Amino acid sequence: MRYPKEHKDQTRRRVVEVASARFRREGLDGVGVASLMSEAGLTHGGFYSHFPSKEALIEEVFASGMEENFQRLAEASEQGGIEGFVGRYLRPGNREHPERSCPAGALGSEIHRHSRKAREAFARKLERTVAKLRELLPASRKDRAEAIFAVLVGTIQLARAVPDLAQSDQILESGKAAALALATEPNQKEVSPQTPSNPSSNETPPTPPGTSNPVLE
Repeated sequence: MRYPKEHKDQTRRRVVEVASARFRREGLDGVGVASLMSEAGLTHGGFYSHFPSKEALIEEVFASGMEENFQRLAEASEQGGIEGFVGRYLRPGNREHPERSCPAGALGSEIHRHSRKAREAFARKLERTVAKLRELLPASRKDRAEAIFAVLVGTIQLARAVPDLAQSDQILESGKAAALALATEPNQKEVSPQTPSNPSSNETPPTPPGTSNPVLE
């Protein structure tokens, strides 16, 4: 039985949707094709009519999936600026539910083991998030936005790694403070260097060797 193209497109989107959540929750290498397709309500063999390999699915997930997290960050920043963005990224709910969180925080430590195309798709997603951060900064500097995002990603990963909830909460709070400090820190390139003070008018100028100083005689 041949299905219309619309049905095939819907099925493909369903597979990408399930994979984007499962990958973030269980890791790229922790999800098998059979269990993934079963959760999507499809057969294992049907996978290959949509993707030639699991690696191709990973590329597609980074290229077109995981959009809901970016939209939530964008909405938070519209309401609360940089504080809203940082607070949304480091909220306890994102720590506890990686399947609904940023792909960089959930999968950044794994993606280097995968294909160049998958890493390029990941990098495009990363650049989009950094660009959103730049819009929220007074100087709109890319290096500052990248530094803030690196703090956010490292913070959420550490908060998930430790077993003690109180320590994890403290890591989140410390990460928020560090990210916001970077956001508000003055741009060093814009700070004018201090002009050395002129010598006092009553200072005695140095006397060249071999001459006398009448002031001292």
